[in-house]
Amino acid sequence: CDLIDRCAQHIAAIEGFLPDCNTNITSDAKVGIHLLAGAARAAYQTALVNSPPPEVSARLKSIMQQIAHAEEKILSE
Repeated sequence: CDLIDRCAQHIAAIEGFLPDCNTNITSDAKVGIHLLAGAARAAYQTALVNSPPPEVSARLKSIMQQIAHAEEKILSE
């Protein structure tokens, strides 16, 4: 769960940085979002194998939806 939280925090930080980001490295920042999202998905699958309590599952699912939204957003730019 900690890894998923950290990935989400770093994705949010990159999203906050993008508006001020040098246009020459915007794609690098977006790749960072995709890599962090992939790490979060892998951690999420591992967490689900361990059958977490329903409240933990719900929280993780919510975080993963936020991450998916961040990816969708940068793919449409």
